[in-house]
Parts: sequence; C-alpha cells; structure tokens
Amino acid sequence: MADNSSRIVIALIVLVAIILVGRVLSKRQRPAVLIPDQFQEFPLIMKTNLTHNTALYRFGLPGADDVLGLPIGQHISIRAEIEGKEILRSYTPTSLDTDAKGCFELLVKTYEKGNISKVIGELNIGDKIQVRGPKGFYQYMPNMYTHIGMVAGGTGISPMYQIIKAIATNPADRTKVFLVYGNVTEDDILLKAELDAIVRSNPAQFKVRYLLDKPPADEWEGGVGYVTEEVMREYLPSAKEPAVQLLICGPRPMVSSVKKTAVTLGFDKAKPISKMGDQVFVF
Repeated sequence: MADNSSRIVIALIVLVAIILVGRVLSKRQRPAVLIPDQFQEFPLIMKTNLTHNTALYRFGLPGADDVLGLPIGQHISIRAEIEGKEILRSYTPTSLDTDAKGCFELLVKTYEKGNISKVIGELNIGDKIQVRGPKGFYQYMPNMYTHIGMVAGGTGISPMYQIIKAIATNPADRTKVFLVYGNVTEDDILLKAELDAIVRSNPAQFKVRYLLDKPPADEWEGGVGYVTEEVMREYLPSAKEPAVQLLICGPRPMVSSVKKTAVTLGFDKAKPISKMGDQVFVF
C-alpha cells in the first residue's frame, strides 16, 4: 500500500514537472509577433508627452509575454491611408525585445504637415496602427566593432538609443560608443535622462556630446552650432581605429554634411544605400 502511494506521488510530481517545463519551453519558443510580409494591428496603450510635439507611444502586443521580434538596428513599417493614398513610413522602436514584454515603444515627433507622424499624434488610447517588419539592412551584434561613432539629429536618436541600450545592458559587450547629438533647443533633446544615466554608469565606454542651435543663456555645458569637422574630429573615434563604424541618422542636410566630412576624416565614402558591414552606415 505504501509502495503504491509513493508511486502515485512520484507520478504526480513528474506530471507537474512535465507541465511546467512545457509551459516554459512554449514561452521560449513562442514565435516573434512581427511578420515580414503581413501588416498587423496593434493598439495604443500609453502615451507620454516629452515635448510640445514629441511623445513616447507604447503599443500593446497580443500576449503579455509576446515580444516584437525586431533585431537590434532594424525598423518597422507603419501604414495608413491618407486622403485616399496608402502611405508608408519607417520607425525604429526605442524598446528592445529584452526589456519590453507584451508591448513596444516608438518615439515620434509630430509635424503639422506630416503624414504618418500626424496620424500617430492624433491617436487615442485603444486606436490601432498597422505594422509590418522587420525591415532594414543593419543588424547589430555584440563586439562586431571595437568603436562606434554616432551622429544623430532630432528623432534620429531612436536607432542610436536602441543600439546604445543593447550594448549597455550586455556586460559581455565591450564596444565603445561616441555619440554627437544635435538639436535646436535644450527642450528638444530626446531621451537625455536615459542617455546621461548610461554615460554615468560607464563613462569609459559611453560618451555623449550634445549640440544646440539655440543654447540656453547660462548653465549649458554642451556645444553650440552644427556638426562640423572639428566636432567630429574631437568627439568621434578616428577612422584609423582597427574596427570602427560611423552611424548617421537625422535631417537630410545634417546627414549630407556629415557624410562629406566623414570622407575628409578618412572614413569610407557612404554608399547610396547603406548595407551591413559598411564603415559608414546611414539609417
């Protein structure tokens, strides 16, 4: 009788263990939510205003444990019908699959004459956007370079921040990052608190130089003006580093100027369409 009872208890323990392991494996093996060739709808579940025209938008995924499934450095396409025309625009989430379960976040600056940005800016909680992905030719891997220089303007900080956060949260990634980030006013600097926190956590690995067109009258420790050759030479890694890459994202005039200056500084000439492995990559 005692033997039978012991066997029953053991059988129940094994059964419970099998169920628990199955649940864990099912979660681990759960496919990414994104489907490259299919648009899906995701609802807005939170909006955090950062400036008068920029906000952080959080969108919900179907399951609480779901992840978007976006490789670091890639982006999504958002579709909307505006005045009878289908419009597509690309956005890079600021969230990572490792820190955002059941949701993803987009940093969006809404323009009065914008299209998709205006659609997103007018969303109410519960309204949905149509998303497809992943898209893009860049996919960051830990320690793929020893030094990465970044030049960003405005919301061009999104892909840079995604990569910086991935490096900062991976103790095995020793890549050194140098960011030059330009904006009009101090209030326009996006994710400054987050960037400053990362720099404070490891100042030997991360360095940020802020530039403003219109700095405050006092107590401004950053730079003033545009991203010049002098700024790039002083605050970005040298093109002579054995494994270095330069990433650029921002307004077209800034991107054009930085690409030309990069050549002057010894970097490879940026290609019309950047590909993985290029020394100079434009998002």
